[in-house]
Amino acid sequence: MDNGPTQEARPAPAIAAPSAGAARGPASVADLAEGLLDAVVNISTSQSVDVAGRGVPPLEAPEGSPLQDFFDDLLQDRDGLGNRRVQSLGSGFVVDPSGVVVTNNHVIADADTITVNFADGTQLDAELIGTDPKTDLAVLKVEPEEPLVSVKFGDSEALRIGDWVMAIGNPFGLGGSVSIGIVSARGRNINAGPYDNFIQTDAAINRGNSGGPLFDLNGDVVGINTAIISPSGGSIGIGFSVPSNLAVNVIDQLREFGETRRGWLGIRLQAVTDDIAEGLGIGEARGAVVMGIVEGGPSDNGLLKVGDVIVSFDGAAVESSRDLPRIVAETPVGKAVAVEVLRKTATDKPAERTSVEVTLGRLEDGEKLMAESDDAAPTSDPEAAETGDTDAGPVETLGMTLTEIDPTLREQYALAEDAKGVVITAVAPSSNAAEKGIEAGTLIREVAQEEVATAREVADKIAKLKDEGRRNALLLLAASNGDLRFVVVPIE
Repeated sequence: MDNGPTQEARPAPAIAAPSAGAARGPASVADLAEGLLDAVVNISTSQSVDVAGRGVPPLEAPEGSPLQDFFDDLLQDRDGLGNRRVQSLGSGFVVDPSGVVVTNNHVIADADTITVNFADGTQLDAELIGTDPKTDLAVLKVEPEEPLVSVKFGDSEALRIGDWVMAIGNPFGLGGSVSIGIVSARGRNINAGPYDNFIQTDAAINRGNSGGPLFDLNGDVVGINTAIISPSGGSIGIGFSVPSNLAVNVIDQLREFGETRRGWLGIRLQAVTDDIAEGLGIGEARGAVVMGIVEGGPSDNGLLKVGDVIVSFDGAAVESSRDLPRIVAETPVGKAVAVEVLRKTATDKPAERTSVEVTLGRLEDGEKLMAESDDAAPTSDPEAAETGDTDAGPVETLGMTLTEIDPTLREQYALAEDAKGVVITAVAPSSNAAEKGIEAGTLIREVAQEEVATAREVADKIAKLKDEGRRNALLLLAASNGDLRFVVVPIE
C-alpha cells in the first residue's frame, strides 16, 4: 500500500562524548579549597533557656532527705535554678576583610552570645548587624586585629544544571570540611519563605553546614547553604542553597541599614491556571493575575485593575505568580517601574497588552499598613440599608444556591458593610462548584469578567455562556474578609 511520499532519512545530530576527565569530574579541588578554607568560619551560639514551667515538675525529696541537695545541684547552673545554657553550631563566611560575616538567620536566632571561630583557632565575639527571616540570612560583625581572608560573590544566574560546586562548612561540629557535587536543579520552591528560589545540589550538606558557602570552581560564592531534605538528618544528596544573586541585595541592605528595604507593589495575586487563562482570553497560562489592590498602597491609583494579568515587571518577564513577589522585592523602593499587563476589555475579544507605571513603596511599611487595615475592617451591621432587588427568591445554578445580600445574611456570614455581589447560601456536595472548593458565605462578584448584582443575573449570564458553547464559567469570588480569587467552574 502506498503511504505517500517518503523523506530521506537524515543522520542524528552528533553529540560530543565527554572527555575522560570531564566524566570523572575535576581531578582535584585541593588548590581551590586551600585558598578558601580560611574564609569559612564556625558559628557557635549560646542561649539561656528557662526550663521552669515547661511541664516538668520540680524534683523534691522527702523532708530532711540528703537527696534534695543532689536534686538542687542537678538543676543548678551559673544562671540559677531552672535555667540551662543551650549551645548550637553552624557555619558562615567572611565577605569583608574588616570582619563582616554572613550566615543563616536560623543559626543565630534567639542567641544571647555569638562567637565566630576561625580555622587558626582564633575566637571572636560577634555583633549582630541585621537579619532577614524571609530569606534566612544574617550579617555579623567581628573586630579582628588584622584583615581577614574573605571571599567574593559570584553570579548564581550563570550556573547551569550539572555544573560542579563545592560546599565548605562545619558538619556535626567537626570543623572545616569540604564536599563537592553538582547543581542538581535551580529555582526550587521548598516552602521555606516567600522568595524561595533555591539551588539544589548533591554536594554533601549536613547539620552544621547551615550558613556556609557554596562555591563554583572559580572560587566565587554562588549560594548559601540553608536546608536539606533528609529522614535521618544526614546528607542524602538533596541540599538547598540561597542563590548569591538573591542574597547580595539582602546582605547589602542589612549592612547599610540593619534591616531590609524591599520594593512593594501593593496588590494581591493569584496563580494563572490553564482554565483561568482560557477564561481571561490570554492564551497560554503565564504571569500573575491581580486579585486585589491594597488601599493606600502604591497601586491604589486606578491604573492596575482586578483581573489584569501581569506578564512583565520593569523589563523582566513574569512567568508565574511565584516569580513576581521576588522580582518586586529586589527592586529599589521609590523606583517608577513599567508594569505590562494583559487586560480583557470585552468578553468577545482577546485580552490586550497594555503598560502602566507604578512607583514602588516599601514592603515593610506595606505590611504594617495591611495589618492596620485588617484591624480596622468594618464589622457587619444588621441594620444597614440595602439596595437591589431583594424580593427575588433564591436561584440555583451550577450546584450553587444564590441570593442577594440582606441584613440577615450579612450577619450570618460576617459580610462587610460595603460587600458587593451575590451570596452563595448553599453548595451541592457532589457539584462542580463543590469540587472547586466553593463554600456557602462566598460572594460572586463577576461572571466572565462582568459584574453581577442579583442571583438572576448570575444564572442568566451562565445560561448565556452555555448557549455560546462555552464549557466553563469564570467566576470572581470574594471571601467574607474581602479576599478575591478566580475560579473556573465547568458548565454542565
